[in-house]
Amino acid sequence: MDTRRLVGLGGILLAAMVAQLNDQVTATALADVSGGLGISHDDGTWLRTLYVTGEVIGMCMAPSLGVAFSIRHFALFAIGLSCAATLPIPLFGADPAILLSLRALQGLAAGFTIPLLMTTALRVLDPPIRLYGLAVYALTATFTPNLATTLAALWTDVVDDWRFVFFEALPFCAVAAVMVWWGMMQDPPNYDRLRHFDWPGALLVAAGFGSLSIVLEQGDRLDWYNSSVIAVMTLVAILGIAGFLIRETRAEQPLIRLDLLKRRNFAYAALTLIFFLVIALSASQVPLTFLEQVKGYKPLQAHWLTLEVAATQLVLLPATALLLDIEWVDSRWVSAVGFACILTACIMGLFLTPAWTRDQFFLQQMLQSVGFSFVVMPLLMMATNVVDPKEGPYASALVNGPRAVAEAIGAWLIELIGRWRGGLHRTRIVETIGADRLNLIQAAPIPGAVRPALTPQGVPSAPGALEALNSGVDAAVTTLTTIDTFLVLGCLVIFLMAVLAVLPERTYPPRIQLAKH
Repeated sequence: MDTRRLVGLGGILLAAMVAQLNDQVTATALADVSGGLGISHDDGTWLRTLYVTGEVIGMCMAPSLGVAFSIRHFALFAIGLSCAATLPIPLFGADPAILLSLRALQGLAAGFTIPLLMTTALRVLDPPIRLYGLAVYALTATFTPNLATTLAALWTDVVDDWRFVFFEALPFCAVAAVMVWWGMMQDPPNYDRLRHFDWPGALLVAAGFGSLSIVLEQGDRLDWYNSSVIAVMTLVAILGIAGFLIRETRAEQPLIRLDLLKRRNFAYAALTLIFFLVIALSASQVPLTFLEQVKGYKPLQAHWLTLEVAATQLVLLPATALLLDIEWVDSRWVSAVGFACILTACIMGLFLTPAWTRDQFFLQQMLQSVGFSFVVMPLLMMATNVVDPKEGPYASALVNGPRAVAEAIGAWLIELIGRWRGGLHRTRIVETIGADRLNLIQAAPIPGAVRPALTPQGVPSAPGALEALNSGVDAAVTTLTTIDTFLVLGCLVIFLMAVLAVLPERTYPPRIQLAKH
């Protein structure tokens, strides 16, 4: 194996991880970033939305453009675009229009970068070491998202300078560019491919999937179809996605090859990856949101939970690769064990109470970490074993495009559960308090008070009594909503276990499977 090519692959891996951190760290530190930039909360929500939108568009186009310009040139261009869009934000980002435009360019650069990782891995990694190379690739799905909270805590609570949320990307991008420039082989550009590039398909991607990501990210804030923006975007998304799928079956050089989904293992990987990224919220966003809202944790206090998952992946992913490299080990059973671990963690979340602190989540997070490694590694092995390196660009676009949309789907699902179930729980709790107000008057003191919240005349019995009561209601609502979230995510895990039982076929380690062809 050419060490130089591995260095080039490492450069693209580093660039892909930085692209994800640009999204996740900003989302975690959004309040500090919005305050530092002097923008409102509503404008701040668009920082993530436009990033995801640009990412979705870029992911579908990147593999084909990489072949046209050569992966080396295109990767360097994507890294340069990321730096050019990142640097002005903390320095000159006061104007909302300029700020949001730069953020969209950041997302587009990320979309250009991440799919190149799979395309390059299929070309660079020979069968004897491919499985261990895929363990490194899997870091983008399990390690990087869980590292984001730690970095956000570092910049906002330790360094106490929100600008480093953006500045952090620059040195890593510089290192990644040097690694790609030195290590990536220079293929001759194929500019003729640009004449046959699927430009109508690219426009349909921008209209369809771009609009869909905006609908999912902004729908709850804009009150869904009471907003004309959401209604129009939904219509554009439906027409655009339908037109794109039809176009890809007829294009001379499509952006994606839908016929790859006829291969059962690849179809399983593409479907599972979408739901897996949603389920992964059960180890990152869900417990952190609970601790922030109920216990008042800041990122510096809560980040140990996600750091546990991130750090253990550095050991578990190579260990899982070693396990899968054994000929008699069936990757489907490894996946089943992984899903069982994640399901067990979700079931543990059903016993959540307002008294839980960070310590009660550590065992749950360890189960999540084991489950993530046991699910992602077999998934990657199944997908890559049925794809020829020449098909890499099409496979990469088909996997990574929906993967970007999955981020928006996860945000939508969490907001939907919070709105429906959270609203229901709050209504029932408040109604119960109103119906049993005499019991409330005569009850034992609420936490933090020295007497019942209300006197028989219905007035607060002590300063802050009603505020304490309201805090108790908020904690109960958040707890019950979090339990519902774990329940929904657990049901998604059960669904994927059913898919695992019927869809994928037996496969072997790449050194054995690919030697047969």
